[in-house]
Amino acid sequence: MSDNITGRREFLKVAAAVTAGAGVLSSPARVRGRSRGGKLLKACQYRMLPKQLSDAEKFALAKQCGFAGVEDSPMADLEAAKRRGELAREAGVPIHSLVFGGWNTPLSDPRAEVVEKGLAGMEGAMRCAKAMGADVVLLVPAVVTETVGYAEAYERSQQNIRKLLPLAEELQVTIAVENVWNKFLLSPVEFTRYVDEFDHPRLRAYVDVGNMILFGYAQDWLRTVGRRIVRIHLKDFKRQGYQWTNLLGGDVNWPQVRQALDEIGYGGYMTTELRGGDEAYLTDLAKRIDKIIAMKSA
Repeated sequence: MSDNITGRREFLKVAAAVTAGAGVLSSPARVRGRSRGGKLLKACQYRMLPKQLSDAEKFALAKQCGFAGVEDSPMADLEAAKRRGELAREAGVPIHSLVFGGWNTPLSDPRAEVVEKGLAGMEGAMRCAKAMGADVVLLVPAVVTETVGYAEAYERSQQNIRKLLPLAEELQVTIAVENVWNKFLLSPVEFTRYVDEFDHPRLRAYVDVGNMILFGYAQDWLRTVGRRIVRIHLKDFKRQGYQWTNLLGGDVNWPQVRQALDEIGYGGYMTTELRGGDEAYLTDLAKRIDKIIAMKSA
């Protein structure tokens, strides 16, 4: 009898959570702060540009290859960051976002010293973004491990991310949590609910269209997360052989992704997160993105 009672209680808890999630998904008040659509902009990551070139030469090459923006990583020297941002804008490829990550100092860690390093690193990344002229910083929100459980990671990461929101508001820099291979936020419904629970315009979603292909579908994630999305990463993945590929070489349903982008009214940067290469490689990559943008689903 007690087992049956416990089972019913657990079922009710799950049902309540699902109902709450459905309410979150339909709540328009929680998706403010997103543009209502616009031009899709091609971007590459700074690390993909040839290492032997100067910053000015790198940004000129990115522009020449057909990109409209660049995504960078945080720098400790804010004056150097400011100069790099200026060079990017002068070349016509502004630095639009930074990738902080957070894998090594997750905000879900139970150790105070680890969380303190993570918070300090994220604060530095936001100040760097401001110096560069970027308005988004990517954050891996939590990491589930053998010793850090899912529910624990969920609660602790939200508590710690909330500590960053006053600075994000002050700097007018958005914290964008991304779907990554961290054994966390494994469905688009849960990902959406996680973002919505902050109820803050400076906490948004960064969706990588390749990271869920092993267990889901990019178009489903885009349609579910919708106008909460502030940036998009472009990658491709082939389930057979379990391997990353160049764009258009894997199992991402690009026509459906393109249609989903229209449906949710996304306008903004789509950044390639692939290996680097020379001018010919980068030009080909930009043309692959052009093909994706030109697609319409049947």
